[in-house]
Amino acid sequence: MKKPLFALLVALLMVACSKVNQENFLKIQEGMSEEEVISLLGRPSESNSVNVLGVSGTASRWVARDTLITVRFVNGKVAFKSFDKPGDKGK
Repeated sequence: MKKPLFALLVALLMVACSKVNQENFLKIQEGMSEEEVISLLGRPSESNSVNVLGVSGTASRWVARDTLITVRFVNGKVAFKSFDKPGDKGK
C-alpha cells in the first residue's frame, strides 16, 4: 500500500517542479544565449536547426503537461519566444 502512494507523491512532485512554466518563460530575454535558456528550462522536447549563408537558426520547443514554450534562436541568441497553454483555448 505504501509503494503506490509513494510513487504517486513522486509523480506529483515532478509535475509541480516542472521548469516549463510561465514564471521561467518570463525570465527568457531577447539576446540570451541558447545555453542560458537550456539552463533555465532544461533540454528542449524538440529542436530543429538550419544554417543558411552563415546565419544559423534553431527552433526549440519545451512541452510539459498543458504548457508549450517555443524559442527561436538566431546565431545562438534568442530572437523570438512564445508561451501557449493549448488547454486554455476558448476559455
